[in-house]
Amino acid sequence: MSPTLQFAIAGAVLVLIVVAVLVRPLWRDSQRLVFGIAVCVSLSAVALYRIVGTPAALDAKANVAMPETLDDAIKELQSQLAKNPDNAEGWRLLGQVLGNNQRFAESRDAFAHAVNLTPKDPDLLVEAAQARALADKDRRFDITAVTMLRDAIQVQPQHQRARWFLGIAQRQQGQDAEAAKTWEPLLAMVDASTQSSLRAQINEARVAAGMQPLPEPATPATPNALRVRVALDADLAARARLRGDATVFVIARAAGGPPMPVAVERHTLADLPLDITLDDGDSPMPTAKLSALKDVEVIARISTSGNAIGAAGDLESAPVQVKLPADKPVDLTIGTVRE
Repeated sequence: MSPTLQFAIAGAVLVLIVVAVLVRPLWRDSQRLVFGIAVCVSLSAVALYRIVGTPAALDAKANVAMPETLDDAIKELQSQLAKNPDNAEGWRLLGQVLGNNQRFAESRDAFAHAVNLTPKDPDLLVEAAQARALADKDRRFDITAVTMLRDAIQVQPQHQRARWFLGIAQRQQGQDAEAAKTWEPLLAMVDASTQSSLRAQINEARVAAGMQPLPEPATPATPNALRVRVALDADLAARARLRGDATVFVIARAAGGPPMPVAVERHTLADLPLDITLDDGDSPMPTAKLSALKDVEVIARISTSGNAIGAAGDLESAPVQVKLPADKPVDLTIGTVRE
């Protein structure tokens, strides 16, 4: 690439970034906002590379005219590419700049030039496919865009954006089962905060295809997790007048230690019988964990005050001492009145 073209590209990018910073906060479309920020970041990197790599940019005597507006910068870049049409990176950068300026049809055409020159670059293929969708009045991925996305996945099966966009394209075409299949590998690639929303999208596609939703992921068990089953004594239930919303506490505390729970779950009488698992996630205090104990005392209580600390008149089970880790569930029956 010639120094003039390099410097023109840098100028275009720098102007673009200034414009983007000023107008992006006014945008209301969050998806476009994310796209704009991503483009700005990528263009910033290109600009720095171009400036550092261009001796003319450091030479005060160099006869290089800086573009004064974004349109001037784009025209200069287009002029240089007309003279040097085999520059794939130049076409790619032009596509990014035009797309960020919402000149989507021109952006699509610029990316098409870049793909023709570099047809095996998965990132470029995804950018070009996205440009085609943005240029469509209904924001749909056409057959050419879908082919680009499939080619990107063929080159790089773990390409997240390629899989995401291909799934969107498949849903647009009513191919819901195929979309779910395309998206499902992403669950192993994204972070935990993204998995929940992605799983919801996959399940929506599966249901639309007449399939069952994905099973919920198993929660990893913490050390010393304790399964507890709680029932109400039948005779007590017949004699006592208990409200269905009465509070039921299931408590594990240090055997022979203070009465404060190391694990506690709160339920209602209407939830009985219960079959639950107490673990570190049920600890009311981060410094006292069930996993740190060897011996615990487990009790279930119907509280008259709504407080986990026992009081006169509460209905309780007999406490059961358990050595951890336990190899079987603890069965508790609430049947006595606390004095």
